[in-house]
Amino acid sequence: MSTKVVKTPEEWKAQLSEMEYHVTREKGTERAFSGEFHDRKKEGMYVCVCCGEPLFSSETKFDSGTGWPSFYQPVGDETILYEEDSSLFMTRTEVMCKKCEAHLGHVFPDGPEPTGKRYCINAASLNWVEEKE
Repeated sequence: MSTKVVKTPEEWKAQLSEMEYHVTREKGTERAFSGEFHDRKKEGMYVCVCCGEPLFSSETKFDSGTGWPSFYQPVGDETILYEEDSSLFMTRTEVMCKKCEAHLGHVFPDGPEPTGKRYCINAASLNWVEEKE
């Protein structure tokens, strides 16, 4: 991972769409099945919409039926921050980009093998880079 990215709210707002800002900087969420990546099947890399850090490979993406892009592992633990989230009357594990602290979504213990984890990620927090042949 490279140097931490720190910007003012005004700088983030100039760079991001309203939804991207709401999700990544205000810890919001998008409606299920509304994001462009929930059903994408192409090969490539999902990167942070804020800083471009590679986060999830298409090789670890699976259809969870939840309406959000789901992965069973990030490209590396050095790219992800984890934090306890007690909002919405439950305790969950929040997932953030380690490079810029963008909110990505949450991780749950009900995913497929080999990890048993389901990283439920907002499409608005991601950009996609197609794998070149």
